[in-house]
Amino acid sequence: MLKLENICYSVDEDDSGKEIIKGLNLSLGSGKFLAVTGPNGGGKSTTAKLIMGIEKPTSGKIIFENQDITDMSITDRARLGIGFAFQQPVRFKGIRIIDLLRIAAGKELSVSDACVYLSEVGLCAKDYINREVNSSLSGGEIKRIEIAGIAAKNSKLSVFDEPEAGIDIWSFNNLIKVFEHMHEDKSKSIVVISHQERILNIADEIAVIANGEIVSYGTRDEILPQIKGTPSVANICRGNTFRKRGQNL
Repeated sequence: MLKLENICYSVDEDDSGKEIIKGLNLSLGSGKFLAVTGPNGGGKSTTAKLIMGIEKPTSGKIIFENQDITDMSITDRARLGIGFAFQQPVRFKGIRIIDLLRIAAGKELSVSDACVYLSEVGLCAKDYINREVNSSLSGGEIKRIEIAGIAAKNSKLSVFDEPEAGIDIWSFNNLIKVFEHMHEDKSKSIVVISHQERILNIADEIAVIANGEIVSYGTRDEILPQIKGTPSVANICRGNTFRKRGQNL
């Protein structure tokens, strides 16, 4: 479904190129759930933005369903079936939640259809359907509404950048259930950028990115024992204790 082939990404900093992503290779099959973890500043969120087209690689290729999308715009990627959830979702004053869901779906959703998507993320539809997507919504509420929008879009590939950021424990518990439900559809794939063990624990595969490179990649059963029980995945990454696949610690 998705392949990142020798992806590099640099930014100009004081007239000198700073390499953020260094020759990254990653492959994700249809119906798979990939969790991407690692230290802050290691390149995780940048990788997610490269997949969506928010950032463009300096070199390398991004292949989606056997099509080179490296130079495609965000809009064109969305039309192909890639959805993206920001770490801090955008708020739209004056736009109702039902309007947002209709925009995401690309069609005139009925109220009952929109209510189904809201119910799936644990929101009482009658209390939310006509509310504005503005600052009156909590972090957990806006996060779940964004996920409902991705569900309405029916994305083939859904990318989530640290979805746990800024939400309470109840919302996080509900978020886990949403991911589990999404993963039941084996025709669709999920990429989640996260430090949270509970999210890593429901993934099929885990990739650890540090210093712009994949330092460890494998199945959940291969990678999770290296980080399970650790207070912070980021702390262990800083210690460079991860192995590359096929290597011993």
